[in-house]
Amino acid sequence: MGDLKVYQLSYKLVMDIFHISNKFSNEEKYSLTDQIRRSSRSIPANIAEAYRKRQYPKHFVSKLSDSDSELAETIVWLDF
Repeated sequence: MGDLKVYQLSYKLVMDIFHISNKFSNEEKYSLTDQIRRSSRSIPANIAEAYRKRQYPKHFVSKLSDSDSELAETIVWLDF
């Protein structure tokens, strides 16, 4: 998985979000921070699942779609 560029980029995004969210105010520490971290972590997790199931085209596309949805959710939480 380590040589898959999209996985590397999504993993970097998760780590960047983790470090940035450590600086959030205490009132956001448990609600917004938790939502952002959970949705962002789902991005590379779904990519990894898709990669493992790549021999099954429908499952592969479904997991990539899930990853894209989690990315969209993460963007919304970051906008907040």
